[in-house]
Amino acid sequence: MKLWGGRFTKPTNQLMDEYTASINFDKKLAKYDIQGSLAHVEMLKVCGIIPAEDADKIADGLQVVLGKIESGEAELSEEHEDIHMNVEKLLIEEVGAVGGKLHTGRSRNDQVALDMRLYLRDAIGTTIQLLVDVQKALINQAKLNLDTVMPGYTHLQRAQPVLFGHHMMAYVFMFQRDTERLMDSLKRVNKSPLGAGALAGTTFPIDRQFVADKLGFDGICENSLDAVSDRDFVVEFLANASLISTHLSRLCEEFVQWSSAEFNFIELDDSFTTGSSMMPQKKNPDLAELVRGKTGRVYGHLIGMLTTLKGLPLAYNKDMQEDKEGMFDTFETLKGALALFAPMIDTMQVKKENMYAAVKNDFSNATDLADYLVGKGMPFRESHAVVGQVVLNCINNGKYLLDMTLEEFQSFSELIESDIFEALTPETVVNARDVAGGTAKHRVEEQIAKAEQILDSAGLTGL
Repeated sequence: MKLWGGRFTKPTNQLMDEYTASINFDKKLAKYDIQGSLAHVEMLKVCGIIPAEDADKIADGLQVVLGKIESGEAELSEEHEDIHMNVEKLLIEEVGAVGGKLHTGRSRNDQVALDMRLYLRDAIGTTIQLLVDVQKALINQAKLNLDTVMPGYTHLQRAQPVLFGHHMMAYVFMFQRDTERLMDSLKRVNKSPLGAGALAGTTFPIDRQFVADKLGFDGICENSLDAVSDRDFVVEFLANASLISTHLSRLCEEFVQWSSAEFNFIELDDSFTTGSSMMPQKKNPDLAELVRGKTGRVYGHLIGMLTTLKGLPLAYNKDMQEDKEGMFDTFETLKGALALFAPMIDTMQVKKENMYAAVKNDFSNATDLADYLVGKGMPFRESHAVVGQVVLNCINNGKYLLDMTLEEFQSFSELIESDIFEALTPETVVNARDVAGGTAKHRVEEQIAKAEQILDSAGLTGL
């Protein structure tokens, strides 16, 4: 007989049991389920709803059950459907019929919502710390490459030179936005739904705020219907995870490109690459490729959750059992990627000479020639046209701007003087971008200092 089976005259179909059981995945919530139950039973004791002796016996039994689950000694069964019923069954086996008093004043509907919020609160904290580790690795690479000039791209065409450190810092601030979104979401995650019952509350004189305080929540969910049917906090986590995955994937794409022979800008450490079963010369950026690939998996869970919720009436519906696997898998996928990303960045070799050679063999300093002419009094639109002709002439003659003679420059404009050669060197071009947020060396140093200040003030790192 199932714990809820009093009004039924025959058992559920075995295939029905197997299809509807969630214990195979929601067992991840065991720790949180028991954590919530311990707070709940203490509240029942304090409020005089069950005798203190019974409450103490239940609390002791829950600790024993937790130990048995964590050690693998406890048998979790599909017959008991989910982690909540399994824990209660194990508790009753441990302490006797008194264990049945644990569920007084609550439903599995508010219980599972509580468990998920507790789980997600921890998951968000772990994700934030892992993001900080990635930011630290990027900052370290930025510090090591304050004099490393590389091509900057738009449309994947060489555009203007930038410092490699500047490029790394772009991702630091990208991941900072991810951290801030996660931290902001905690305000909505960290509310206690327990006490909402199945949908309408309970007739017992419970103290919802006591449980919320005991579990470290900021407050309670204000409406019982909303408390059990809300999964916005799951959607928000999946959306934030999708953005994090997007940013990881963009950086992965650059690592894949940069480590190719065509770019040859970086080399990823052997410990984060793989070889080919057929071609002995290969060194493949498989980690970067797989993180890029798993982004679609994370997106899928977000769309799946939105689709599950879009047609549901209030309050709880069995469809909502589909809220957990995607959440669990998203966190595990993200955690695995972030944990590997920081050491991959830390150990990558930056090929400074190759980057610099690439900058010297392109026209990414053309804008600086146009700006030079503007500084001499020529309208920018006119200077743009003049420099376009200069570039075309170079292409036709197989040379770059710094290969030209002063006489050749002056054949296009008499405003050009001998200082043009210094103005067009990669170092000058980079340091000319001396605006807040620009790629000039001391501006990148400002960005690094700002990022470290942000991380320090958040209390997340010892930088």
